[in-house]
Amino acid sequence: MSGQLRFEILGPQRAWYADREIDLGPGKQRAVLAVLLLAPGRPVSTGQIIEAVWPEDPPANGPNVVQKYVAGLRRVLEPDRSPRTPGQVLSLTDAGYLLRVDPEAVDAIRFERGVQAARRHASESPEEALAELTDALARWHGEPFTGFSGGVFEAARHRLVELRAVALETRAELELDSGRHRETVGELVELVAEFPVRERLRHQYMLALYRSGRQAEALAAYRDIDSLLREEHGIGPGEALRELHARILRADPTLTAGVPNAARPAPTVPVQATVPVQENIPPVQATVPPTQAPVLPAPAAVPHYADLPSPLHPARDGLPAGSPSPFAVEQPRRERHPLPTWVSTTTTVLGTLLALVSFGTGTWLVVLAYAVRRRSRRLGLAALGYFLTATLLVVMIATDDLETEDSPAEVFSGLGVIFLCWLVGSAHIVLLNSWVWGRITGRPRVAQALEEERRIRRQQARNLLHRYPSARLEFAIGRPDLPRAFDDGGLVDVNAVPDHVLATLPGLTDAQRRQVAMDRWVRGPYGSMEELAARCPLPVAATEALRDVLLFLPVHTPTTTRSEPLGPR
Repeated sequence: MSGQLRFEILGPQRAWYADREIDLGPGKQRAVLAVLLLAPGRPVSTGQIIEAVWPEDPPANGPNVVQKYVAGLRRVLEPDRSPRTPGQVLSLTDAGYLLRVDPEAVDAIRFERGVQAARRHASESPEEALAELTDALARWHGEPFTGFSGGVFEAARHRLVELRAVALETRAELELDSGRHRETVGELVELVAEFPVRERLRHQYMLALYRSGRQAEALAAYRDIDSLLREEHGIGPGEALRELHARILRADPTLTAGVPNAARPAPTVPVQATVPVQENIPPVQATVPPTQAPVLPAPAAVPHYADLPSPLHPARDGLPAGSPSPFAVEQPRRERHPLPTWVSTTTTVLGTLLALVSFGTGTWLVVLAYAVRRRSRRLGLAALGYFLTATLLVVMIATDDLETEDSPAEVFSGLGVIFLCWLVGSAHIVLLNSWVWGRITGRPRVAQALEEERRIRRQQARNLLHRYPSARLEFAIGRPDLPRAFDDGGLVDVNAVPDHVLATLPGLTDAQRRQVAMDRWVRGPYGSMEELAARCPLPVAATEALRDVLLFLPVHTPTTTRSEPLGPR
């Protein structure tokens, strides 16, 4: 009889006699059977059964209750047994109740033995080990001991789930070693979602993506686990993941060496790439794919970085078509381009006339328009001041009694308000014209042209980074602390520069600069301007000033010497 019994606990608890499924009865009776299935062929005492099935509220007559459920199990497991004959499948011994079944009749035992056999054969016969693991994992139909609570079942459930995770990792490793990286990617996507913090699975997922020619997605997978570990647990990835990330960044050829059908990044050759930013800028040498020379358009025709049709560029630097860039370059807000001279002049004249004709009551509208245009908090506060002054002037006029003579103080205060809104406001509007202000302050239009040139250089550097991530290392973009021949317009990679460069960031106080450096050291790199502003509470004016010059690139940890090539190979 016992030789024809089969039990499943990897998923919903079920039992069969030959090909007929057995009704195991109520929940507590099933729980008693589950305890016995944890030790088939070995006696389990009544006290152990009570502790496992009723961990918090054991019944007063526990042994009698256990005996009742054992009798029910005997009826369903041995339906042909006479009522008063000893049980052959489930019997009582001096040490406790004994379930006399072959351990191979329990799917959890077969699963565990199959995993152990596969691990023994992994080094000698990988294909045989892979087949054994596949057969063992096929027995898994869900989380074991569903519906049962208590420490005994929780421990057994955790052990089996952990064993399955190890088996899945071992199978993925064998498949990668055999060159089945493309077929394994889909399975690893599901496993990473199921076990998000298991670094071995994440390591295999990144390696499978890289060997499939999906370098960008492999780097994105690293950023996902890095963000998850830092946000949820306050730690970073382990050494193995960090090393793999660094090797993927430099396209280490040993990652694909000896692996059949591995998509290796296209080799690169030195190509003379001239980047025409402005006149009198010497050309620079770049190591780029020979078919993708980064010849950028002239400044007047350079598209904005955010307008590029990414990520639908053709394959480049070993990245497949449609892959996102592995570098999360912070996309700046659209630049405020200077208005044509005639538009600026007309705006100044009309604004001044409005202030004069309205006797200063309309000055705040003009200043507010400039504040919105220039995104200036100071101008916004000035507009508020003009508005309050104009309101005071209107109130004074409305409440003035024409039949009584005003005192000298009232006359003086009224003239002062009119002078402030009318004449001072009109002069302020005139000075808001950039050409007039440049003449007065001695900052000619040449300085404005130089600033515009630097803005264009920053824009082109972002464009170059977006199309060719290896330019980050080749041209030292965002690293003013390193010697370089390429002018990136003053970009700063906030995650890579040393603290003394952070001390030069515009728009921040010394205390805020120190806070940025300390926060970066304690909590790791920044992913965006919003994250920087949230972690180091910065005023809006400061973030707006920084947004145009900061880059937020992932941390690069080179392990090669300086003489070795740093770009994709």
